[in-house]
Amino acid sequence: MTNCPHASSGNRARNNSSPRENAYVLYDDTVADKNHSRSIELVRRQWSGNTHSVIRGIGIVTCIYVNPELGKFWLIDYRIFAPSEDGKTKLDHATEMFDLAIHSKQLQFRAVLMDTWYATRQFMLHIERKGKIYYCPVQANRQVDEGDGTGVSYQPVDGLEWSREEKACGKNVHVKDFPRGHRLQLFRLVVSTDRTDYVVTNDTTQHSTDDTQQVCAIRWKIEQLHREVKQVTGLERCQCRVGRIQRNHIACAMLVWCRFKELADETGRTVYQIKFGQLSDYLIEQLKSPSVKMALA
Repeated sequence: MTNCPHASSGNRARNNSSPRENAYVLYDDTVADKNHSRSIELVRRQWSGNTHSVIRGIGIVTCIYVNPELGKFWLIDYRIFAPSEDGKTKLDHATEMFDLAIHSKQLQFRAVLMDTWYATRQFMLHIERKGKIYYCPVQANRQVDEGDGTGVSYQPVDGLEWSREEKACGKNVHVKDFPRGHRLQLFRLVVSTDRTDYVVTNDTTQHSTDDTQQVCAIRWKIEQLHREVKQVTGLERCQCRVGRIQRNHIACAMLVWCRFKELADETGRTVYQIKFGQLSDYLIEQLKSPSVKMALA
């Protein structure tokens, strides 16, 4: 059963996604920080990419739909990560949401973008079986073979040598533990002077590192969602101990963000301007004509 509170989000994504075949579905997770709590249900110790450390919090796996032509995105599904309750991993949740996006929501999209955590053989092959493309970064120690298949010699991706042509066009490789003869395109993306990402895709027609980097940049849309939903909806502020109330609070926060995002798209403003502009307008009005008069002695 879906945890997404905004049932019409998928409908709006279908209606506003032309050309739909070029759209993307993104998966990632975030942690609602409850680091100072000791009695709240659903809270568990887990890695937070925001703090780059293990904290106590509630994990939320999210799925968004991106139309690159319009530059817009929609939240279409999310799941509460609570393995002690349902026994499901983050990959289980992502797989369920992926299948629902195709079969239930009937969204049309070309490719799936995801973080390193989801770049597993099981999920990648599942996406391929559904006829979709994926782009995902892999760990620097992921074992690959760049040979022609006559002899297998695996080595970590960060140990590969790259010619000038390969830096621009990528490598065709076999990833360890994938079926025999299964080939993927591997790209080396230099993000900064101290960070290099390695990205694989099953789109064997992709031969441009620059194009791959542009595709991967779309993944920041889901980071935008996580940042905005925490900063403008109070997602992390509920201190109730009961798990059901926490779930309801998260659902309300997601609903609020969906409405803010809808208004922002309609008016050409940001969700921050929608949120804090109301307070600004109220303060201006009160300064002009206070509803509570001050009596001076």
